Amino acid sequence: MNLPAKVKLVDVGPRDGLQNEKQMVPAEVKVGLVHRLQEAGLKEIEVTSFVSPKWVPQMGDNAQVMAGLERRPGVRYSVLTPNMKGLEAALAAPKEQWPHEIVVFGAASEAFSQKNINCSIAESIERFAPVVQAARAAGIYVRGAMSCTVGCPYEGDIAPERVGYLAGLMKGIGVQHIGVADTIGVGTPGKVQRAVEAALQHYDLNDVSGHFHDTYGQALANTLVCLQMGIWQFDTSVAGLGGCPYAKGATGNVATEDVVYLLHGMGIETGIDLDKLIDAGQFISDHLGRKPNSRAATALLNKRAG
Repeated sequence: MNLPAKVKLVDVGPRDGLQNEKQMVPAEVKVGLVHRLQEAGLKEIEVTSFVSPKWVPQMGDNAQVMAGLERRPGVRYSVLTPNMKGLEAALAAPKEQWPHEIVVFGAASEAFSQKNINCSIAESIERFAPVVQAARAAGIYVRGAMSCTVGCPYEGDIAPERVGYLAGLMKGIGVQHIGVADTIGVGTPGKVQRAVEAALQHYDLNDVSGHFHDTYGQALANTLVCLQMGIWQFDTSVAGLGGCPYAKGATGNVATEDVVYLLHGMGIETGIDLDKLIDAGQFISDHLGRKPNSRAATALLNKRAG
């Protein structure tokens, strides 16, 4: 097997993980989580999103969170900016508070695109084009998230051709990196492999990452099949934070702790201290009043207690 020697993890917990939480999480807690993640060795952290607080109230403190960060050299801080208004808001701060990377998101499913952002896939790309252009002109890296690449709550299975179509559109507007996301966690290794292969028709191996949800307990298996394909970048969420509002009972993002445990067990370097990562997960879980949604964290915390 041609496994990568090193893997880069993007912790999306502070943004993707917290955005659907019903209880409001104070800005200082979000900042505290980011600081603990970078202390654990994370070099890529998705911090917040610049979206309308009417739609995502949890992210209404985006400017406050960005201003509160104690930035570390070598750490890349990213934010979600779905439109020009979002990008302009992110760049309204002093330059030292700007994100290093912005994320735009499209769906491989027409039905999901319509339900989620009220426009077709083609229209969403038209909307993103000026955002991508302006971000790159400002020297900011642009990542694209492709949702529903293997399954959709409205359409069911998604053909790999749809993933290739979206990847091609994103490439066409200048998106530099794309993530293949199993948004509702229905993917299995064969389906994920075909979706990733479709993305690789348009993007280099170094510019594709995986983003898996663990609804059916398949996220680690899907990560493994990607590793076997040479994919070395993945989105994960500390303490398994997050869920998909479109999939009833979805457990959400795969826990960073579980993926780190897997990778370290395979001799793959991450640069992450698992003990400190577990502490970061415990910190946010304590604030939310529940246990971390990570099997590795649960097992190692029990071991510590014992």
